[in-house]
Amino acid sequence: MYATQAMTHMLPLAKELDENKVTPGVLGFIVFAVMAGGVWLLMKSMNRHMSMVNFEETPKPEETSKPEKTPATTSTSTSPKPPHAESD
Repeated sequence: MYATQAMTHMLPLAKELDENKVTPGVLGFIVFAVMAGGVWLLMKSMNRHMSMVNFEETPKPEETSKPEKTPATTSTSTSPKPPHAESD
């Protein structure tokens, strides 16, 4: 019953609005300004964090201290068997 009473009171107000002149108003501007300020703060924080990142990769100590591999000896067999093949 309360909903129908509220609608009867609001209906005359809705008729007074011009459909071509409806704007977001002050509340819409405040919401947009708060969102824009939040994005600006996030970009500022991201810029600060990205300036702390070092993008140059340093070689790992294990890779620099590896000895050179010697070439494998070749076998005299004409048809090499794969390592997983069964032996005769």
